[in-house]
Amino acid sequence: MKLEELIDSNFRGNIYILQDDKVICESVTGFADLANEVPNDIDTKFASASAGKVFVAVGILQLIDQGRVKLDDTLGELLDMDLHNIDKEVTVEQLLNHTSGVPDYFDESVMEEYEELWVDYPNYKIRHNKDLFPLFLHKPMMYEKGSRFQYNNSGYVLLAAIIEKVTGLHFDKYLKRNVFDPCGMQSTGYYELDRLPRKCANSYIYCPETEDYRTNIYSVDAKGTGAGGAFITVKDIVSFWQNLLSGKLISKELVSAMMSKQSGDGSDPEEGYYGFGMWIIDNPKGTDFAYFQGCDPGVSFLSEYNPDKNVISVLVSNYGDNVWKEMRKIREYLYK
Repeated sequence: MKLEELIDSNFRGNIYILQDDKVICESVTGFADLANEVPNDIDTKFASASAGKVFVAVGILQLIDQGRVKLDDTLGELLDMDLHNIDKEVTVEQLLNHTSGVPDYFDESVMEEYEELWVDYPNYKIRHNKDLFPLFLHKPMMYEKGSRFQYNNSGYVLLAAIIEKVTGLHFDKYLKRNVFDPCGMQSTGYYELDRLPRKCANSYIYCPETEDYRTNIYSVDAKGTGAGGAFITVKDIVSFWQNLLSGKLISKELVSAMMSKQSGDGSDPEEGYYGFGMWIIDNPKGTDFAYFQGCDPGVSFLSEYNPDKNVISVLVSNYGDNVWKEMRKIREYLYK
């Protein structure tokens, strides 16, 4: 059986898998523009939601490599701004591994839909990292810093703010210059939804009441931030993995730290633990798997690296289709 035959016939998006640097699966389905029936192709740019946290983590770790930032540096030391009730002693490491306790503007433990954010604060206002500050800076800490793990979007907004403060560049410009361009990721970037470049897929949300689809332009940030929102291609993500693993982006020591268990308890074995910017799945029979993922209205993304099998998998849908279900099949087929 070929890998392509495992994929649900209703899946819409791109799946791209390499083993030992050889492409073993390339599946391209669905429409980038549904109304005009423009199909996705292998070079289509897709929104990737929270997957962009991995790029911010690499940006911070580069600054650590350069000695411009340290893991134990604090928000109070690094950011010259009013943090309100946020503990100024929260460290870079706690932001990276989601143990900071800073107020999360989208607390997934109490909010079900990302669209809820824009009831009182229009999403078109979100075009720079700092535009998210009003959504969380005035709120109290969620828990004492360092006391536990809880996935936190605001933490990565603050990490992007640190990149901007230390380098003097907007975080997305820094990432283009220091992550995307060195990796040859020419199609990856943070684009405004009302100024999308060519070959970007619209992201679609199904509406049961009308039995049709609408785009997500009123459902997510107008432009991505430190919390996520990069547009990617599946080939660019493979290039990112290859350059990261080779030590081109950050030192091998920091690559190892990034892909090691830093926080979480592994209570959900499929979700696993957290490293820096990516999730870690415990592998009792060998080296742990590392992955990063994203989910927004109309967006689903997952990319995983299995060191023992030397497999890189990239799955993305612009209809929010279940990439996690497809990845389970791929693991079952390839990881035996």
